[in-house]
Amino acid sequence: MRAIFTIVFLMISNTFMTLAWYGHLRFKDMEWSKNLGLLSIIAISWGIALFEYIFQVPANKYGFKENGGPFSLMQLKVLQEAISISVFLIFSILLFKTEKIAWNHYVAFCLIILAVFFAFIKK
Repeated sequence: MRAIFTIVFLMISNTFMTLAWYGHLRFKDMEWSKNLGLLSIIAISWGIALFEYIFQVPANKYGFKENGGPFSLMQLKVLQEAISISVFLIFSILLFKTEKIAWNHYVAFCLIILAVFFAFIKK
C-alpha cells in the first residue's frame, strides 16, 4: 500500500512540478496573463510548486525504506525521474502540440525506464 501511495503522490507532485516549470510558457495564450512580468510569472510558478512539495515530501517520507516504506533512496530518485519524464511527455503532447516527439526522444525515454529496472534489481 505504501508503494501505491508513494507512486500516486509522486505522479501528482510531478504534475504540479511540470505545470510550475513549463505551464507559464502557455500564459501568452491566456488573456489575463499577456502583460505579466517575469517576477509575476515566478510568483505564480512558485505558488504552483508549493503543491508539488505538499505531495513530494510525503511521497518520499512514506516511500523511504528507513521510514517503513518499500523503496531505497536510489530507487525513490530513479522512480521520481521516470515519473517526471512520463508526466512531462503527456504534458508536452497535450499542451504543446507544436512539439514533435522524435525517435531519439523515445530512445531516451526507454533508457530512463531501463534505469528504473536496473535500480530495482536485487543485489
